Amino acid sequence: MSWFLLFSAIALEVLATVQLKLSDGFTKFDYSFNTVVLFLLSFACAAFAFKKIDLSLAYALWSGLGTVGIIAVGILYFDEPSSLMKMFFTGLIIVGAIGLNYYS
Repeated sequence: MSWFLLFSAIALEVLATVQLKLSDGFTKFDYSFNTVVLFLLSFACAAFAFKKIDLSLAYALWSGLGTVGIIAVGILYFDEPSSLMKMFFTGLIIVGAIGLNYYS
């Protein structure tokens, strides 16, 4: 259950960050409201996951995989530029998360 909560926290963080982008600097109420609610849900899921999963591992996965998710969303939905180096370093984040999980 803790792993489900951690991955839910990651997904909710990515959704919240997308809503933050769409809120246009908190000038659009509906997206701003969604941002706050989704971040609160993400923090709640993370807090419960941190009870059973080592903090160092859980936080590294939460932040690292959240970053990878936002990079993917930015490229796929917001037409952000992609480059070989961006993909290389994104891959390093993924390898690091796998390595932490394996050796923890």
